[in-house]
Amino acid sequence: MDDTRIRKTGRKILTAFYQRDPQSPKFRFNLLWGLRFLHFSLLVPLYRSHAEVPPRSLPLRFREVPAIKKPGKRASADQLEAYRQAVKKHNLSRSTVALLQELRQSADAANLRSRTILAVGDGGFCNRTLLREPLDRIEILARARRDGRLCLAATPGGARFYSAESFTPDQIRQSESTPWQQSRIFHGGQWREVRYKEIPSVYWRTGAGRRPLRLLVVAPVPYDSGKGKRKYYREPAFLLTTDLHRSADLLLQSYFDRWQIEVNHREIKTTLGIGQAQLRNPHSVPRQPALLVAAYSALLLAGIQVFGDTRSELFPASPKWRRNAHRPSCLDLVTLLRQEVASATGSSSPSGRIDWKNLVLAADA
Repeated sequence: MDDTRIRKTGRKILTAFYQRDPQSPKFRFNLLWGLRFLHFSLLVPLYRSHAEVPPRSLPLRFREVPAIKKPGKRASADQLEAYRQAVKKHNLSRSTVALLQELRQSADAANLRSRTILAVGDGGFCNRTLLREPLDRIEILARARRDGRLCLAATPGGARFYSAESFTPDQIRQSESTPWQQSRIFHGGQWREVRYKEIPSVYWRTGAGRRPLRLLVVAPVPYDSGKGKRKYYREPAFLLTTDLHRSADLLLQSYFDRWQIEVNHREIKTTLGIGQAQLRNPHSVPRQPALLVAAYSALLLAGIQVFGDTRSELFPASPKWRRNAHRPSCLDLVTLLRQEVASATGSSSPSGRIDWKNLVLAADA
């Protein structure tokens, strides 16, 4: 799960608002005028059945989450109080809880009652709204701050529930008393060794309250800057999860696979051009991007079912900078789809006209 922003220029779009630009530098944040959407994708671990095939994420929900408009300077005290209450009920975290419950109902309707949903998110989803909400058969895995104050349970027999001593995830990373463990993770086209530390039961007083959590600290991964040069390290990762029973290998693999939702964002924005439609009707603004994302998800699913998400001789030749690609991109699938539509319509209609009615009926069948 992740949230994404779509830039707009129209001033008559009711749900557009100024928000922080995620591409702005850390020392000075910029603002952008646009729409905010909440995106849920299903992670498909293709590397389990196909050797060295990266995972895919198939979009399941793409819901607009607008901000509540603040009343003007002449607003009364009752209007300001109503605004504060509306902000608490209609924000990104509350919308995430509602969508998770909707996905749980959809999974139950698909005879998946025995399956537990593992929702993986970034740091924006590591908050008290999500961690304190009692979600049925739904577990949360989110990236946490390195300076968050955590603690253990107090010694039994006393009046205290939390221990008096607290620590941060970064202190666990630097502590020598907690040993590093090894896990084998598929990432970047191959299996890699990842080091991590695990604290099975911790408490976040200002976040999850008395709900026990699980802390995973992922060591920074070294990478070479060039032959014969020194190795550099990426930033470590600190994860908090409500799942106390799954293996750490599965949780870490799910966190690494979450990167595929960023690939979805890039493809729907650059390849499919989401947000370029000039719309301002209150019903059309959220529905048109959702329809485009649904078609994109169906295209990816068809590519997996037909080609196993691997390139074949049916796809056009890859450019030089993409010779080592093993799976088809969204542009490859769109190009192949256009060729099939052109060949199917060209043989049935010599005049060049496309019978869209029969084409849609054939696709629906």
